[in-house]
Amino acid sequence: MKAITVSFTLNGKPTALAVEPLTTLRTALREHLHFHATKAGCGQGGCGSCTVLVNGEPTLSCLLPVALVEGQDVTTLEGIGTPAHLHPLQQAFFDHFAAQCGYCSSGMILAAKALLDRNPQPTRAEIAEALSGNLCRCTGYRPILEAVEDAAQQMEGAKS
Repeated sequence: MKAITVSFTLNGKPTALAVEPLTTLRTALREHLHFHATKAGCGQGGCGSCTVLVNGEPTLSCLLPVALVEGQDVTTLEGIGTPAHLHPLQQAFFDHFAAQCGYCSSGMILAAKALLDRNPQPTRAEIAEALSGNLCRCTGYRPILEAVEDAAQQMEGAKS
């Protein structure tokens, strides 16, 4: 099959990539561009570990052909903070022990970021709903919900 070139913005930087036409965004990110925070979980859209933001919306990258992000804005966990300057959600996950194995964390954090970007003061129920497509087998969810609530307060306080 003939390769196609897909151009998009990845974590704020213009990116062009030659791939097979049916390559998923997850495969492109992990195997071609070496962005490994995007996890390869179930491969069927059921676990949320591959969640990235496409134009600010949580998207299951394991189901999305990379060709469909042509001209779009894609954000991975690597695009929201650095080890030296963590995003408030990353810091809150650390502070609240909201990650044990960490496999779900990038998808959870990006889904939470999308929520907080559109609703800076969500209720616990709204947080739970926003994260409902992301499975965690380790934490029992309470620390994750607390981390998102704390990050929302920190981010709202930073605006003041």
